[in-house]
Amino acid sequence: MERRTLLRAVALGGTTAALSGTLWRTAAHADPAQPGPGPYGPPGSPDANGIRLPQGFTSRVIARSGHVVPGTSYTWHDAPDGGACYADGTGWIYVSNAETLTSGGASAVRFSADGVVTAAYRILSGTRQNCAGGSTPWGTWLSCEEVSRGHVHEADPWGVAEAVRRPALGRFKHEAAAADPVRRVIYLTEDEPDGCFYRFVPDSWGDLSSGRLQALVGGSGTSGTFDWADVPDPDGFPWSTRTQVSGAKSFDGGEGCHYADDTVWFTTKGDDRVWRLDPAAGTYGLAYDDSLVAGGSAPLTGVDNVTGSVSGDLFVAEDGGDMEICVITPDEVVAPFLRVEGQSRSEITGPAFSPAGDRLYFSSQRGTTGGSAGGITYEVTGPFRG
Repeated sequence: MERRTLLRAVALGGTTAALSGTLWRTAAHADPAQPGPGPYGPPGSPDANGIRLPQGFTSRVIARSGHVVPGTSYTWHDAPDGGACYADGTGWIYVSNAETLTSGGASAVRFSADGVVTAAYRILSGTRQNCAGGSTPWGTWLSCEEVSRGHVHEADPWGVAEAVRRPALGRFKHEAAAADPVRRVIYLTEDEPDGCFYRFVPDSWGDLSSGRLQALVGGSGTSGTFDWADVPDPDGFPWSTRTQVSGAKSFDGGEGCHYADDTVWFTTKGDDRVWRLDPAAGTYGLAYDDSLVAGGSAPLTGVDNVTGSVSGDLFVAEDGGDMEICVITPDEVVAPFLRVEGQSRSEITGPAFSPAGDRLYFSSQRGTTGGSAGGITYEVTGPFRG
């Protein structure tokens, strides 16, 4: 996810209830021009890690790029990006991509039941610009290359099985992926100003080696009905995948993607929007659009990675903006949850909840240095809504 003026997104875990209305509010029963505190109250003063959190929440640093992960002998990767959590017995694993051109891939940190770091290790190597991705119901990590004709790689969060390239999911500037176990498909975003929104229909669910890549076909507006059409040549050469399907709907810089409660959510950085797809009804629309907030006081700008909590809240990370993670509740309230201070040259990446839903992981991709070697990965613990 290279830095842009308004931007960025990946996704994982939890459940999210569909927003019932056409738009949203910045606070319950409040003037949309005046952002409210949201369900957790306003972020407080910066803590020792420079993070402003609501009352009752605490943060800790899990890893720093170029430094050994505390409690292990493993050196954490540069430019941490998309992430996900996986249950591991009574503990869990947090997976993180590396968005670098020369040494991309992904790493993992393992935690015991009480949150102690017990191991860190590499799960994917030899790839480039690994941006976002997504988890699968069968417990693997889909790591997406954000380069022209990039691949999706399927990796083992435990680091036992060798990662596998999945060319059937198409070769384009991949951003994020989200699995839909109802329809047995994988949704995919494309980080291009005229990118498509895709789904991959595997020949056999749980096996991504073969299947059909399809693009969403719809109108030019911000709401309507849609259908799917096969991409004739998923290899993307000589014609890019986004130009092969007549009537394919274009999205301005696809970023994060999340599936829950039979709803698909994804973000577009070029126009600062959060989109909602109802695959059962075959309709799409907006869940958030910062341009519709009066007075230029939008609570969420620079949309990027997105994840969901067990309460049905969406948590959307900012690329730039105010360096915040904002929450969008099922009753359509949008408000800041946390803010990272003193890191204006960075972006927030990889939000993901632990399996119990009581810990939120994320990274500041470039930290205080503004360079890929300055990344910091955090954990936030507190009374998240259950």
